[in-house]
Amino acid sequence: MSEVEVTHCGYIAIVGRPNVGKSTLLNHILGQKLSITSRKPQTTRDQILGVKTEGHVQAIYVDTPGLHLGETKAINRIMNKTAAAALKDVDVVLFVIDADRWTEEDESVLQKVKHARCPVILVVNKVDQLDQKEDLLPRLANLSDRMNFAQIVPISALRNNNLDRLERLVESYIPEGVQFYPEDQITNRSSRFLAAEIVREKITRQLGQEVPYEVAVQIEEFVYEESAIHISALILVERNGQKRIIIGERGDKIKLIGKEARIDMENLFQHKVMLNLWIKIRSGWSDDERALASLGYQEE
Repeated sequence: MSEVEVTHCGYIAIVGRPNVGKSTLLNHILGQKLSITSRKPQTTRDQILGVKTEGHVQAIYVDTPGLHLGETKAINRIMNKTAAAALKDVDVVLFVIDADRWTEEDESVLQKVKHARCPVILVVNKVDQLDQKEDLLPRLANLSDRMNFAQIVPISALRNNNLDRLERLVESYIPEGVQFYPEDQITNRSSRFLAAEIVREKITRQLGQEVPYEVAVQIEEFVYEESAIHISALILVERNGQKRIIIGERGDKIKLIGKEARIDMENLFQHKVMLNLWIKIRSGWSDDERALASLGYQEE
């Protein structure tokens, strides 16, 4: 009889306050863009699984919305519940912070990860942005006093610095078990979901602070044909002024958003994409639980 190969499989939650680089970290670990990123906080709204299989080890990373203070709207409450839920039933937690500061929101996340029933690795991101490199060691020593972390790992997710060490460390905590996903699958999310996220990223990146968080994207058509994938995306806003900003002067902004989204979709799906974008005003959707449910945002 041939010896059965022992496999390992485990879940790793990536948590932290908004805009510390959680999605950038996941994308660089996977070697492929999966989670959308921008300089704007709270870009990620849903829990997204990123699957990396290398031989006998399958690591399932859970990218989460940033845990934040001030749950004023229904969508903020749902985002916080989604992020907090990721701490349950995982094998490792990666708590991501900025190298140059510790905030009230970081402290709030710390109080949640202290209840985790698994090793917590503190990931100190953006070390390349420190003005004084000699400040890093005293900073790490200070951080170690906040909790009995399994490890503290300084990295730069954007520049791929020290990610190999972080991955080896994560792998050491992954238990034996059956692998849940085929080795070529990188996410649990559908192509429609990923297409909607790409459009939302381009809106966020292009318009920065001009358009607040009251923007959602719904895929109304996703049809594979041999020649191309035909995608129609509906952009929901809350006010007429937001619609005008997204369209831009003579339609220049919506054209640029569409062009950049189409390029990313073609890279992701490895297929020609025909993309149509539409904009609709739906007042108050971000604080309407029925509207949020129809868009896929559900409270646990």
